[in-house]
Amino acid sequence: MLTGKQKRFLRAEAHHLDPIFQVGKGGVSEMQCRQIEKALAVRELIKVRILDNCEFDKKTVAEQLAEGTDAELVQLIGLTVVLYKEAKKRDDRRIELPRA
Repeated sequence: MLTGKQKRFLRAEAHHLDPIFQVGKGGVSEMQCRQIEKALAVRELIKVRILDNCEFDKKTVAEQLAEGTDAELVQLIGLTVVLYKEAKKRDDRRIELPRA
C-alpha cells in the first residue's frame, strides 16, 4: 500500500509519460493484463488510456487493471489510469520511492 507522499511522488513522475495501452469497447481482458504486467516489470510506472467507447465505468476499469496486474492504482484522472508496480529485483528498480 502506498502512502500519500509516495502517490504524490509517483503522480509527478508520471506527468510526462504518454499512455502505452488503451482499454476500449470490450473492457479489460486477461491478455491485456498480462501485457501490462510485462510492461510494468520493465518500466514500473505506466499510464493506460480508457477510450470514450468503453462500455464500463472508469473506476471499475481502473480497479480491474490494478487487480489483474497486481499493481497499485496511483491515480485515475479523467480517462487516464496511472499504475505502479515495484520491480521484484532490487537491481531492476528504476524508481526510488520516498520513505513513509
